[in-house]
Formats: sequence, structure tokens, C-alpha cells
Amino acid sequence: MILTADYHTHTTYSHGKGSVYDNALAAKERALKEIAITDHGFNHPAFGLKKRKLPCLLADVKSAEKETGVKIYAGIEANIISESGKTDLKEKYYPYFDVFLAGFHKFVLCGGGAMLKLYLPNYARSFLKIKPTDALVRRTTKTYIEVIRKNPVDAISHLNFCVFSDAVEVAKAAADYGTYIEINAKKTHLTDEELSDIAAKTSVRFLIGSDAHSAARVGEISLAEALIRRVGLDERRIDNIDGRLPDFRFRKYKEKNG
Repeated sequence: MILTADYHTHTTYSHGKGSVYDNALAAKERALKEIAITDHGFNHPAFGLKKRKLPCLLADVKSAEKETGVKIYAGIEANIISESGKTDLKEKYYPYFDVFLAGFHKFVLCGGGAMLKLYLPNYARSFLKIKPTDALVRRTTKTYIEVIRKNPVDAISHLNFCVFSDAVEVAKAAADYGTYIEINAKKTHLTDEELSDIAAKTSVRFLIGSDAHSAARVGEISLAEALIRRVGLDERRIDNIDGRLPDFRFRKYKEKNG
């Protein structure tokens, strides 16, 4: 298994430790064809990308691409902020970005309903290792599905990390709308059983993302690779390995809608 491209990397524009150039140089050293810079969305008060810095981010992407020869996409790992499927990437900011990831994250600014019904119950039960209620699983599952349905999301990042949903139902929606499910190489987010069930019961396609927060981890996928091999996932369903490149939904949406 050889990684072709890494579409989940962070920089100092959020809480990564390296620059855009550092990530690009690491990608070149690992012979990656492409990377995306996907810093955390705007509603993360401590670690989110600042809107005022968007021009600087785009300039850094252009400069690093020219210096390294690695194709670099300006992306974002948006935060899910409501049960109705809202993320903190509003359409007016679409022109700044090429890659659109979305996921749940801790300490995010969101409406009171989402905080009380989604964030606090999920994170409290995850932290305390308490089994979720059926109602919480249904609510979180519905939220993921609404995010996929209402936004041209390229990939759901670290599905079920610190939250509880029916991963198969989320993957079915992702398959229907052309959204990838990420297999995250930084943190364990899907159990072996969940990934096996997704593979057996849906037609969704996958990406592997390093979720690198330092240049040294760009392209590092050993944790994900071990999970894939334990489960026996058909590697032909992973669209950023062995020379393959993904067919991104967000790109097609922007081309269609100008």
C-alpha cells in the first residue's frame, strides 16, 4: 500500500506545528503527488483558522507549490455545529477552498441546542466510557447524514471519534452523495467491527488521512494501514493509494455552480 496523496494535514494556521511549506516539503520527501492543508474550521475558538488569514494561507499554498513541485490544495476541516447539518464553512467562503472535510471536534462554538443535545452527551459518555443511549446514537447519526446531504463535503473526518453514531447508516448516506469516509491514521475512530460492517454493507469509498499536526507525520499512515489489513478491507476502495486520486465532490460542486 503506497499513499498517493494526503488530504488531511494541519499547519500553524490552526494548531499544527509546521508551515505550509514544511508540509509540502515532507510530502515531496515521501513522494506524494498531492496534499491538502486542512486546518480546523472557524468556530474553534482556540485552534480554528482565522478568516482574516485566508489571503495569507492562499499565498503560502501558491508559494510552497511553486517551490516544491507538489500539488497543494487549500482545504478546511470544518466543524459540525448543529443537528440540522450546518458546518462552520458557509458558502460565501467556498471560493477560498479546494477541499472540504467535516467532523466533530471538542470545544467548538455552536448553538445551545447542539451543545446540550449533541456535544456534551457524546463527549461526556466517551470520556467516562459510558454506553450511549439509543436516542443519542440516532441523533448523532441523523446529524452526520444531514451534514452530508446539505453540504458538498469531500470526506467525513474521523467518523465516530468521541461521538456515537450508526457508522453503517452514515456510510450509506456518504455513498449516496459521493462523500468519502476517512480512515484516520492519527487516532482510532472506527472499531474493526465498524469498518468491517461499513465495507460489507455499503458501497462507500475511502480515503486515508494522516491528520498530521507536524510535518514529520505528513503521509504517515501506519495506524490506518494496520486497521485495514486486520479487517481485510479491499484496498481498491481506497482512492488515494497506489497511484489513484479521488473524485472530489466539492470540486464538482464548484465547477457546476461557478
